[in-house]
Amino acid sequence: MQTAILTGITAYISTSIDYLIILMVIFGSVNRKERWLVYWGDLLGTSVLVAASLVMAFILGFVPQEWVLGLLGIIPVLMGLRLLINGESDDDEVVENQMKKRRNIIMNVAIITIATCGADNIGIYVPIFAQSTAQKLTVILITFFFMLSLFCYVGYLLIKIPKVAEILERYGMYITAVVYIGLGLYIMFESGTVQHLVKMLG
Repeated sequence: MQTAILTGITAYISTSIDYLIILMVIFGSVNRKERWLVYWGDLLGTSVLVAASLVMAFILGFVPQEWVLGLLGIIPVLMGLRLLINGESDDDEVVENQMKKRRNIIMNVAIITIATCGADNIGIYVPIFAQSTAQKLTVILITFFFMLSLFCYVGYLLIKIPKVAEILERYGMYITAVVYIGLGLYIMFESGTVQHLVKMLG
């Protein structure tokens, strides 16, 4: 159970460090009464991404060899390396354009979450979900819910502490990249992929 909680925390943090900056921009564009709508929008967008990842993981669950599933760990590793080499795209414009519509804050935030986090979240979640038991998966999903609530609250508080936001903006990409690579390697070791490949080459 502790491993599942730690996996959930690590996976969520790795995909959401940079999203804290986006949350700050969103919270800065709504009034205090609307901040709960931001939370529900984030929850909706994340739920869509988690559901898509679960479907993909379920399909991959029919692969008989666990070490083959472990090859999915290459995805987070490549994502981390890409971040270190190419940097990240600026999502502020997506946020500003979407929030200007203001017709439905929940839907706007959900769209922003899916647009800015979609590829990264699915790339990290699918390998983890694919090799998790039903019990472990349940713990991970509950952990995601608590982490989402915490990150939303922290994103709101960061509006009042610009120095912390500055540090996150400067170093968040590197932290994310390192955690991506670490998660990918963990998935490959946990599934026996590395050991199998070493045996094949030996």
